Amino acid sequence: MSDDRMNSGAEQSTPPSVEDLSADGAAIERVEIDPAGQLVVHLAGADEPLTDATVARCFPWSLPGEYVSVLDADGKEIALLRTLDDLDDASRGVIERQLATRIFNPRIRRVVEFKHEFGITEITAETDRGTVTFQVRNRHDVRTLSLTRALFRDADGNVYELADLDQLDPTSRKRLEHYF
Repeated sequence: MSDDRMNSGAEQSTPPSVEDLSADGAAIERVEIDPAGQLVVHLAGADEPLTDATVARCFPWSLPGEYVSVLDADGKEIALLRTLDDLDDASRGVIERQLATRIFNPRIRRVVEFKHEFGITEITAETDRGTVTFQVRNRHDVRTLSLTRALFRDADGNVYELADLDQLDPTSRKRLEHYF
């Protein structure tokens, strides 16, 4: 995304919450799901709504409720939502449900079992999506985001989030603290 597009609202006294990235200067009026299950985006001033759109978080780990990109069926960005909070309740709900179905991101709540054999660590954890067992091959599969937050990528590419090491029970914390 070019700097001039990112700063398009900088000259206004109050920056808009929906950044204008569409070629015709349209902003998002509302978002809904049509009977075929496709995401439909209604743009201000457009004769027809955009169908079969998708949404993607620009910063899924650090700013999950901010900077959501709206893409057309070809993957071209048509708008950038700076925050979901400024959408009407129905549109925000539609986008939040779309994002939830696109990202499988269980949050680790407790480590039930931790085994390290032959260079592979197997972790069984209770998450907000149920109990899972996954394997971490090496330290490169663990991305530390802060002093207490990390992402674990398993052998299949799934990502598990540890939101705060300090919030875990003492046994779970001891099992994972060497990654920090």
